[in-house]
Amino acid sequence: KVKLLHVKRSEASENPDSDIGLCGWILVLFSMLLTLVTLPISIWMCIKIVKEYERAIIFRLGRILRGGAKGPGLFFILPCTDSFINVDMRTITFDIPPQEVLTKDSVTVSVDGVVYYRVQNATLAVANITNADAATRLLAQTTLRNVLGTKNLAEILSDREEIAHSMQSTLDDATDDWGIKVERVEIKDVKLPLQLQRAMAAEAEASREARAKVIAAEGEMNASRALKEASLVIAESPSALQLRYLQTLNTIAAEKNSTIIFPLPLEMMQAFIKQ
Repeated sequence: KVKLLHVKRSEASENPDSDIGLCGWILVLFSMLLTLVTLPISIWMCIKIVKEYERAIIFRLGRILRGGAKGPGLFFILPCTDSFINVDMRTITFDIPPQEVLTKDSVTVSVDGVVYYRVQNATLAVANITNADAATRLLAQTTLRNVLGTKNLAEILSDREEIAHSMQSTLDDATDDWGIKVERVEIKDVKLPLQLQRAMAAEAEASREARAKVIAAEGEMNASRALKEASLVIAESPSALQLRYLQTLNTIAAEKNSTIIFPLPLEMMQAFIKQ
């Protein structure tokens, strides 16, 4: 029964002229007769023009005419019984105001975004909702809050594309009955509380300092191993120590220093002490 009722309603919407009744037909015929009598003056009231990016929804005695939206170009209306509404079919963008959201891990963040949408079915956008633009804006705000409420802070900061895609799918499904097509959703900015920013900065700085200390310790350990190996090589050949000593003197002299310190072996000093 529900399916049959839906079919009857769709047939009535496709053929509205059959439901205007006897009085309606009388008014339509009277309007046509008045238009013919007042020609050619009335022709300027009957001809309407819609632009390439617009569509016109014509109402005759309060009912949408057969065929749905008209345009672009010329179309005709009856002065007394017809009215029309222009619908812009271009892509519309709007900013989602910053929303204070409590994440899954109990962190309060402020998130804003931008939505791109267009009217896909002008008839549904006029007949099924009072203001499609305002409804889409409000729905975008609530959808942003609902989606972010199921994410933790790390996911919000790293998975913006996934969040935007999830919002687009949800908005597109919800606005399908309004004749709206949501083309794209983008997350613009995620603002953290000042205390949380300081805590994250301190954590990052501590992590960098810890990595620097580990790298410095590894460098010292490698250097000590290299010095140990060098000492073993020098211990095997006493002349190598003398050559290393001369090389050090050459390096010091190249820097044009006025003072050069000569290291003396402790054995020589002990011989002088004994005397």
